[in-house]
Amino acid sequence: MFPKMKQNPVIVESEIGKRIKALRAEKGVTLEQLARQTGFTKGYLSKVEKSKKAPPVSTLGNIARAFNTTISALLGEENQRTSLCLIRKGEGPLIARDGTGFGYSYEAMAYKYPNKIMEPFILTLPLKPKKKTIYQHEGEEILFVIQGTMKFLHGAEEYIVNEGDCIYFDSSIPHFGESIGRKEARCFMVICNPTSGRERATYGT
Repeated sequence: MFPKMKQNPVIVESEIGKRIKALRAEKGVTLEQLARQTGFTKGYLSKVEKSKKAPPVSTLGNIARAFNTTISALLGEENQRTSLCLIRKGEGPLIARDGTGFGYSYEAMAYKYPNKIMEPFILTLPLKPKKKTIYQHEGEEILFVIQGTMKFLHGAEEYIVNEGDCIYFDSSIPHFGESIGRKEARCFMVICNPTSGRERATYGT
């Protein structure tokens, strides 16, 4: 018999919204206050908290910054202090693994390292997304294509990014990526926000 292939651990997506709601309650922040901090509507944030599916990484990033925490903390990262995190092949937890209405799946690649400045993921872009959502958030981002071909929009510019190509961009400019060709594009993605986990968020009254 062939040995079983190692499968990625799976983050329970329905727990992410609950974790956000619990953190908001812990900090005494209303949905209206969080909406002002993140730029999202109260209705959208309420949907995120109640949803059984994980929101996009960019949404988690904006919420994490408002709470002075990290994306991985919202995903349920391990909190033990460490100076090095090694994630073996197949160990990165999968989030939104079925593509969902948000359009892609992603794999957390440093979930064991708390209070990160950089947030690395393996991003998989579906061939036929259910909807096209333009993303915009603070910080900078890297996308290195490890499989397939991606069409990437950044502001008014459009780029074709092939396997082995890398783009580094200002993520405060509206952006969107999608697979083109016959197979899904997979990218190593790093989101970097220098203030993440380093400054205290302030809330209006």
